[in-house]
Amino acid sequence: MKKLLTAALLASIVAAPGAAQAPPFQTPAPIAFMKDLSSDAVLFAKQPDKRIPPASMAKMMTVYVAFDLIKKGELKQDQKIHVQRETWAKWHSQGSTMFLSPDEDVSVENLLYGIVTLSGNDACVVLAEGISGTEQAFTALMNQRAKALGMSNSHFGTSNGWPDEGQTYVTARDLATLAEATIENFPDLYKKYYSKQDFTWGQTMGGKAITQANRDPLLGYVDGADGLKTGHTEEAGYGFTGSAEQNGRRLVMVLAGLDTYTGRAQQSRQFMNWGFRAWKAKPIVKKGKQVATAEVQQGSESSVGLVAPRDLTVTIPSGTSPDMTGKVVYQGPIKAPIQKGQHIADLIINTPGMGPQKLPLVAAEDVSEAGFFGRAWAGLMSLFG
Repeated sequence: MKKLLTAALLASIVAAPGAAQAPPFQTPAPIAFMKDLSSDAVLFAKQPDKRIPPASMAKMMTVYVAFDLIKKGELKQDQKIHVQRETWAKWHSQGSTMFLSPDEDVSVENLLYGIVTLSGNDACVVLAEGISGTEQAFTALMNQRAKALGMSNSHFGTSNGWPDEGQTYVTARDLATLAEATIENFPDLYKKYYSKQDFTWGQTMGGKAITQANRDPLLGYVDGADGLKTGHTEEAGYGFTGSAEQNGRRLVMVLAGLDTYTGRAQQSRQFMNWGFRAWKAKPIVKKGKQVATAEVQQGSESSVGLVAPRDLTVTIPSGTSPDMTGKVVYQGPIKAPIQKGQHIADLIINTPGMGPQKLPLVAAEDVSEAGFFGRAWAGLMSLFG
């Protein structure tokens, strides 16, 4: 069911007439995508749904599965996992490595640092085997999580993104979805693991500790940058899924298919800076303000207020004041019981020249389930329309 905004609210968000022409951006990357998580606005899309090999960006899903298990209490960060000799022999010199040693016991925490900061192929497989017994069994978990997140154009055949004759593939849009879910579903774990500048693990033949820098090209170069993951193979080229937050705006970007390491770094910084400078946030609704009401089915009340859970903003090109219209959308009537703060509707803002931006609305109060007579009366009334 769709509800139009009240006249008062609609008047408050409509500015001077005009269309919002997207600011131009040019990149040699064949694949590019950017989304503003604060407003759900897609700011740039260049072949966002083309299937591509993710290389090490696949490791974001390995980390997502681990974060999910940690949050559920099914995996402990101090839990030790044994490095099997067969696994070490296969992966100690295959691409990026954490420099694990055979038969050592490593905590989940350190393996996660080895994956996120060092992009260790060995760390991915050791963690996968420690969680599921085999890497193949672990990839089944990866694909289950991908499906649940709506990553309908992705499939994982390995835990680390190593080339596997096309079994592992993703899209830029799906990678952005994965990044968004990681940031929003596991904020504390994301903050802990994804912005570490370097990490020390392993020793050289001479016994010197090995410290490797994070390959994230935004860290230390773009304000608010705090993730996520680079990737490179001969097949995939150079890619990066990144995120940064400035002044309450959280952007996620994906670039893929670039030719050089230096080009990836330059393009990533230019792309993210463009996202923050060429676009601005326009306030729409203050936190706690009621936007509309929603009909309630079989509840102690027949309706419930819909309020903003935070200060809501939309994203528009800098220096513009375009027309905007809005509507409240929810699947209703909404069945009781309803909890205060429960996300039950969305405010959809449409701007000429841009795609719709979806902002959450939550219940203003608790609505309990109606008693027997209330339900009977509601049932009777429904018979008469």
